[in-house]
Amino acid sequence: MDKFPITVTGYAKLVDELRHLKNVERPAIIQAISEARELGDLSENAEYHAARERQSFIEGRVIELEDKMARADIIDITKLSGKTIKFGAKVTLIDEDTEETTTYQIVGEYEADLKQGLISIISPLARALIGKTEGDYIEVIIPKGTKAYEVVSVVYA
Repeated sequence: MDKFPITVTGYAKLVDELRHLKNVERPAIIQAISEARELGDLSENAEYHAARERQSFIEGRVIELEDKMARADIIDITKLSGKTIKFGAKVTLIDEDTEETTTYQIVGEYEADLKQGLISIISPLARALIGKTEGDYIEVIIPKGTKAYEVVSVVYA
């Protein structure tokens, strides 16, 4: 069983989703299946089949979340510090081509969300950043070629 890093916030989201599935979604789908059974012939009952499919999805997701939570290596990034980039760091970069500034936080693979500036520790960009410090330059291979960045700041919040 391989452990994977996750922030306290990311773990809390897993816990919240699991709690919601068990306490809200499961009872609702059980009720929906019960109501659909009352409609009669199950072989041609679309509501019943849809409810059973939803139940299957919910149960699969519950198993997946429980597995993730069992394998999670929770890292409290508020206790991290330093100038070297590692898991949990908020890194500000300047794109060498466009001069655009972007900030990313390196998080676990299950909590990554590029729209929120959260990149997975296993992403090519994060792997290139690990071990670097302010003022370092990195190159990352992307589908369109190579991107170059300068590390402007490293913060642990």
